[in-house]
Amino acid sequence: MSLVLYPAIDLKDGACVRLKRGVMDDATVYSDDPGAQARTWQDAGCQWLHVVDLNGAFAG
Repeated sequence: MSLVLYPAIDLKDGACVRLKRGVMDDATVYSDDPGAQARTWQDAGCQWLHVVDLNGAFAG
């Protein structure tokens, strides 16, 4: 049996962030280079990536 991981990158204002309790104004930036973050997941062996545009999601 194999395990498939689906890492996620949430984007806000062009940076990779994590929201605290889903609050847009309470975001922790963990990378300002989404491309480099995606490559990190790829280098770790992940074949898939879930990307969320938070600005678009919150704007509707």
